[in-house]
Amino acid sequence: MPPSSNNYDKSPAAPGANATPDQWLSYLESIHPSEIDLGLDRVLLVLRRLFPRKPRGRIITVAGTNGKGSAVAAIEALLRSAGRTTGAYTSPHLHRYNERVRIDGSEISDEALVRAFEAVEQARRNTTLTYFEFGTLAAFVAFAEAGVEDWVLEVGLGGRLDAVNVLDADFAIITSVDIDHVAFLGDDREVIGFEKAGILRPGIPAVYADEDAPRSVLQQVSAQKVSLDLFGRDYQLRLPEDGAIGDAAKVHLEYRGETIRFPAGPLPVKSVAAAVVAIRNLAPQLGIAEIETTLMGLSVPGRFEQLADNPVTLVDVGHNPHAATWLADRLASMRHANQRVVAVYGALADKDVEGVAAAMASVVDEWFLAPLNVPRGLDVETLTNRVRAAGVAGLKQCESVAAAIVAARESASSGGLVIVFGSFFTVAEARDVLQGDRS
Repeated sequence: MPPSSNNYDKSPAAPGANATPDQWLSYLESIHPSEIDLGLDRVLLVLRRLFPRKPRGRIITVAGTNGKGSAVAAIEALLRSAGRTTGAYTSPHLHRYNERVRIDGSEISDEALVRAFEAVEQARRNTTLTYFEFGTLAAFVAFAEAGVEDWVLEVGLGGRLDAVNVLDADFAIITSVDIDHVAFLGDDREVIGFEKAGILRPGIPAVYADEDAPRSVLQQVSAQKVSLDLFGRDYQLRLPEDGAIGDAAKVHLEYRGETIRFPAGPLPVKSVAAAVVAIRNLAPQLGIAEIETTLMGLSVPGRFEQLADNPVTLVDVGHNPHAATWLADRLASMRHANQRVVAVYGALADKDVEGVAAAMASVVDEWFLAPLNVPRGLDVETLTNRVRAAGVAGLKQCESVAAAIVAARESASSGGLVIVFGSFFTVAEARDVLQGDRS
């Protein structure tokens, strides 16, 4: 694990009250030498200056390799349907930082964001904070200022040492445990499970939302006497049969003698199910009919999101083999007989490109590869070599995501299906190109 850095003497002056969010974000990028510096000591020090006592809001913490953002969105929507006020914190963002901080379902205003940044800057004094740590504390300040009842917090990386974990959870969800962020979390599910189980606290209720829970998670559940609802043991899902339409295409969640139905897409059904299980504990007054109504049409930008027709063009932020396997299954379930699937793929250098390509190979008929011109982004030659190493042939190189989308849509023609995926950066570029293109 990379060493912690506590001293950084080259900090520029803070932007001040009249600065824009972008000026503050540039400042946040400059005040710590590392993008990621796992550990809670520095964050706890600043937290205690900001909040001498635990904030009054109920803390709902969501960790997991994939599906966290979908679980947060579903919990947030359901809590609001129950009449609760909410703050939701997620990362990363697609287009603007304000997306990360939602208050009662709406993105934080620039003014409230700057006030929160100022409060953290005053409280940190000489303590160094990373971009993510600073932003996490700012979200806490914003939620406290707004007086929201429920704080729904998405872990950024891992769990045990993530900045979000400085607040003790009152309810916890672990959506999944798989391999990602190897440089920080390792390449072993048991080790990664231990890190994600770090969000648990003694005696709290929790949900594990996937099959095959690592022993390390279950050991922490037992040691801390956590009241766990485990998928496959405490609640079950019945998926619709292939070709089902209407009500028959809904997922059936069975929990505590109740059956709750919700759409089979576009969000991962296990994440949505975990949110429903959570809501039966957090807001038992919310009726089944209200839950089902709330979940109808629920979506998250960038997650199996359709942005164009003729040909149907979807985007998805999946960037590791676990997410790619889910994405391949979704595409296989929705494609028509003999329908061609054309992929646009761009990735970061530290991701398992070979594993992602292998997971998608069975469903993709043609690949258009694009570079990502961002830190850690792969150039198209390196990306091509790594996809080819997974046994994928017939790869086409493009100069940008935008060019790849144009070429892929031309190749797919009106009857095909285009999927753009691989990174939040890939999807952000795609949304810029395709937003509003419904032709």
